[in-house]
Amino acid sequence: MTVTLKDVAERAGVSRSAVSRTFTPGASVSAKTRSKVEQAAAELGYAPSALASGLSTGRTKLIGLVSNNFRNPIFLEVFDLFTRAIQDRGLRPLLVNLSEDSDPGAAIRMLRQYSVDAVIVASSTLTPAFAEDCKAAGLPVVHAFGRATEQPKVPVVGIDNVEAGRMAARALLARGYRDIGFLGGPETATTTQDRLEGLRQELLGHGGIRLSESFAGGYSHDAGATEMARLIAAGPLAEAYFCGDDVVAIGALSALRAADRNVPRDVGLIGFNDMDAASWGLVNLTTIRQPLDAIIATSVETAITLSEHPDVKPVQKLLSLSLIERGTLKGCI
Repeated sequence: MTVTLKDVAERAGVSRSAVSRTFTPGASVSAKTRSKVEQAAAELGYAPSALASGLSTGRTKLIGLVSNNFRNPIFLEVFDLFTRAIQDRGLRPLLVNLSEDSDPGAAIRMLRQYSVDAVIVASSTLTPAFAEDCKAAGLPVVHAFGRATEQPKVPVVGIDNVEAGRMAARALLARGYRDIGFLGGPETATTTQDRLEGLRQELLGHGGIRLSESFAGGYSHDAGATEMARLIAAGPLAEAYFCGDDVVAIGALSALRAADRNVPRDVGLIGFNDMDAASWGLVNLTTIRQPLDAIIATSVETAITLSEHPDVKPVQKLLSLSLIERGTLKGCI
């Protein structure tokens, strides 16, 4: 049978309110009473109810974690890091899947019904409007991997996707590529738009450069393979492609190999994210790394701060990118 607060009080010889205060952070209780209660709880195997504690403190210790792209393997890494970071702080994630057929309004109502202490929107493809709607509904919210802007309406933690495009361009130019292709994710995604804009900006200052643009139907292996197969059939290919995401790049790599094209001898590829699979021997993808650990740790800390001080002025925190050299681009010249 479940051990109750009443059982602990009887074993310790104290009142039920004394037991409650013992397990309520910041509540006043004498050292002698605390010792008696903790000993009785240990003997009975009692653990205080987080839900009951939430009723008395007004804090549920739940953090809403919202995303919409569970088909991309990078999100396995993202959610592993997020859930561990949240749980390490004594909190619990409430996961919300906002796939294409989900109702954002219903998701916000559910988050309010569970009285989450804060919300982390963990997506680069959800529009800023969803996070802003969370804020309008009274939910402290931070947008991880959100779009960079000079005047954010909610706190944003992530990277500068325009700079990611510039970095890719510099890497390709340094290796002597002059006929460059962009193979992005969905054309409507802000990440696709910003990475392409950065690529254009950097290439604009260099003469004799040709840039072609194409877009995969989604951030997925199959979408990348399908679009690269189309490009192969249409021909001719660019000398190298900046793929807007590692999983798209790996799909493109598969299509190139199926068509007996050697990477990087015939075609170069550079991805984005540095997901675990990018380092696998048969992939060995040159890519741009975004610092997932730092983005997630900063997002969790920001969410906790917002849960305690919801009126803090929203700011954005953009973290640095790095180029990871592997084997899908030819060497520098």
